[in-house]
Amino acid sequence: MTTPLTMPSVEAIDLWKRYGDRDVVQGVSLAVERGQMLGLVGPNGSGKTTTIRMVLDIIRPDRGTVRLFGGRISQAAQAKIGYLPEERGLYKGQRVLPTLVYLAELKGLAHAEAQTRAYEMLARVGMAEHANKKVRELSRGMGQLVQFAATVLHRPSFIVLDEPFSGLDPVNARIMKEVMGELNQQGTSVLFSTHQMTDVEELCDNVVMINRGATVLNGPLLDIKRRYADNAVYLETAAPFASPASAVEVVGRGRGHLIRLRPGTAPEIVLCELLDAGVRVDRYELATPSLEEIFIRIVGEANA
Repeated sequence: MTTPLTMPSVEAIDLWKRYGDRDVVQGVSLAVERGQMLGLVGPNGSGKTTTIRMVLDIIRPDRGTVRLFGGRISQAAQAKIGYLPEERGLYKGQRVLPTLVYLAELKGLAHAEAQTRAYEMLARVGMAEHANKKVRELSRGMGQLVQFAATVLHRPSFIVLDEPFSGLDPVNARIMKEVMGELNQQGTSVLFSTHQMTDVEELCDNVVMINRGATVLNGPLLDIKRRYADNAVYLETAAPFASPASAVEVVGRGRGHLIRLRPGTAPEIVLCELLDAGVRVDRYELATPSLEEIFIRIVGEANA
């Protein structure tokens, strides 16, 4: 039985949405547990943003159910949500600090507390010196950081981020990732939508992948990667070495070597062969595909 401590922040069950003669979302289900960061991935146009909008009650599903914090969507539940949409929406003629304060007050914060938190969050994302600038005076990346600050200023229990790193340079993307991690460690649940697979691998434990509106993967990232793994190991060594007898082939991969094994060969057999041959092993592990490789394989097969 689900208790308040284990209750998911959000559950979406069998969501469907049709526009015209096309089902843009077809039976998508997902759950974000408290303190979990879930990656929602898929190609452009796969239905990610439509799914998010149904989760947040911006649009209604034709079929399916959404529960926020164990109940129906309500004004009280929405006050505990932070949403960074893909389409940015700050008021360009307004100054940064008053904009943040106003948006925090809409979420129920008193003016003094909203102002204190706004200063603190601007400092945290490196934007304090721009507090009195108008939004139109900011670069795209700076505006993105300000909107992210507005998303988390009221300390929501559940955050939805749709392509949050779009337009950010690596330094500012790292700042945002650090803040996301801090909030997550404090128990904030995060639904993170993107088509950048490397960001999902870095940040998320669980993944939902959709293609053409339908779920094609759903589960822990490590389980998914193991499911799609070839019978291979990854080796890093500084010295040249002969191909082990149990290997089908050895190919370069990054700073190391991908060793494909003969059917039925246990990975420890190859390791013993390498050690017996005097090879210095700096790193040895099961080779699992990247999420991007899995993504390309699934989408390619579906589109073939």
